[in-house]
Amino acid sequence: MALKSKLGFGMMRLPVKNGDPTDFDYEQLNKMVDTFLEAGFTYFDTSYVYHNGKSEEATRKAVVERHPRDSFTVATKFPTFILKEESQIEPIFSSQLVNLGVEYIDYYLLHNIQTVYYDGVDGKGGIVKTAHLFEHAQQWKAEGKIRHLGFSFHSSAKLLDRVLTEHPEVEFVQIPFNYIDAESELVQAMEAYQVIRRHGKLAVFMEPVKGCGLAKMPEAAEKKLREMDSSASIASWAIRYAGSFDGVICNLSGMSTLEQVLDNIRSVQQLDPLTEEEKARLHEVVRLYKDAGPIGADLEQYRGLKLHGAPVTGILEAYNMCQLQPDPGFSDDNNYLKNTVAEEAHLDFFGPLPEERVILPDGTDATDTVRRAEAWLIEHSF
Repeated sequence: MALKSKLGFGMMRLPVKNGDPTDFDYEQLNKMVDTFLEAGFTYFDTSYVYHNGKSEEATRKAVVERHPRDSFTVATKFPTFILKEESQIEPIFSSQLVNLGVEYIDYYLLHNIQTVYYDGVDGKGGIVKTAHLFEHAQQWKAEGKIRHLGFSFHSSAKLLDRVLTEHPEVEFVQIPFNYIDAESELVQAMEAYQVIRRHGKLAVFMEPVKGCGLAKMPEAAEKKLREMDSSASIASWAIRYAGSFDGVICNLSGMSTLEQVLDNIRSVQQLDPLTEEEKARLHEVVRLYKDAGPIGADLEQYRGLKLHGAPVTGILEAYNMCQLQPDPGFSDDNNYLKNTVAEEAHLDFFGPLPEERVILPDGTDATDTVRRAEAWLIEHSF
C-alpha cells in the first residue's frame, strides 16, 4: 500500500554555482526535474521571492520551456509580506506570469497568511484586507489566469477557521505538517489540518521532515524509533507520517541534488502509511525529542500562565524546539509567537512590550526564564 500523499518538488533550495543563489546549475537541475517527472510526479512549488526572486525564472527554464504544458503543474505564491499598498498587486502578478512563461498558474497561493497581515496587530484589518488581495485573486481565477486558489498559513487554527469561513472560494491551504508540529501548542499543525478538512478543502504539507530536523534527532528519540523498526531510516518515519493523511495534494520537499530527488521518490513509492498504533507510539518519540532541549518536555508547572497574551508553555516549547533544529534561527516555531501576541493581546511583538511577571503556582518567580526565551524568539523572528 503506497503512501496517500504524492511528492511535490519545492523550488527553494535548488542547486547553484559558487554559492550564488541566483546562478543555477541547470545541468543538474534539468536532470532532477526530468527524473521527478519520469517517476510520475508533477507538482512544482515556487514563489516570487525564493532564490532572491529568481526561482520562478528557474522553474520556467527547467520545467516550462522543456516539457509539455499538460505534463506538469506549477504552484507559485503572491508575496503578502512585501505588500504595502494595493497598487503593487497587479504588476507583481503580471510579472509572475512572465517569470514562469505561462498563460495560467495551476495552483496559486497567497504567501504566508497570518494574524499580522490578515487582521493587523490592532485586529482592525491588515494589509491583506485593506489591499483587497483575495478579491484580486478571485478576479484572476475568473479570467482563467489561475486554476486553483489557496494560501500558505502560519498562525492559529482559530484564525484559519475564520479565514476559510470568510473566504469559501479558497480550495486548498498549505501548512507545515510533521509529527512534531502536529503536537506544537503554537504551530498547531494537526488542528490546522482538521480545520482544512472540516471546511472541505485540500491541504498541501510543507516541511514534512521539519527542514531536516526529523532526519537526525536526539539520541534517545532515535533509539526509540530504532526499537520500533531497526531497518527504517530516521527520516522515513516523518515521510510516512506526513504521507498517511487523506485530502493532501502533495508533500513538498525542497531538493538540492539529484540524489535527494531519487531518495524522496524511493521513499514515497516504497513506504506504507503509518498504522494508528505507530502514530500513537510516535507521541513518546516527540516527548523524548523535546526532553533533549534546554527547557525539556515537562512544562506542567507553567500550564495556564500567560505572558503578553501568549501561553507560557507555548513560548518555552517554541524556544526549546528551535534549539534542537539544525538551524535554530530558521524554524517555523520562532515565527508563530508574534501572531499569537497580536491575536490575543493586540501587541506589536517587535515594539515595546508591557512589564509582566510570570509567577508559578508555588510562588516561584519564573519571569527571567520566560522573558529570555521570549527575547530569543523576538530576535530570531521575521
